[in-house]
Amino acid sequence: MSLLRLIIVLAIQILILNQIHLFGYVTPIFVGYVLLCLPKKTSRIALLLWGFFVGLLFDIFSNTAGMATTACTALGMFRTSLMSPFTPRDADDMFYPTVTTLGATRYFIYSLSSMFVVHAIFYGLDALSLHDWQLTVLSIVGSTIFAAFLCLFAELIVRKRK
Repeated sequence: MSLLRLIIVLAIQILILNQIHLFGYVTPIFVGYVLLCLPKKTSRIALLLWGFFVGLLFDIFSNTAGMATTACTALGMFRTSLMSPFTPRDADDMFYPTVTTLGATRYFIYSLSSMFVVHAIFYGLDALSLHDWQLTVLSIVGSTIFAAFLCLFAELIVRKRK
């Protein structure tokens, strides 16, 4: 299921979202959504490998020179820490972070914090200086919010279909 989700999300990212540049600066990186959907029990090594693989595929098709690989691998590194405040203490290892299990508000905050990691690293590497730091911050904040809403929207579509 995760591989099918990866193919669909990657196709949406490459064919549609890479063409969107709201206000000239906001381009969401939606591929991190694949990492958000993995179960709680996923090991850190598996998360890092998934993040690297997802980011590498994005970089290959988008010509972004390793920025997405770095950002998605970092999300794989921090995902467990980002997810733990939102998961119930008595959740079993097969817990999946979804709108149904977390609730819409908690899922949105979880996806917002996760997408912030991806976008901060991606656009930080893209700028690589503090010359136009206001534009970099605008890109990070706008793209993070847009991507978090896309994650919520995708979850609602997937859960409604099941």
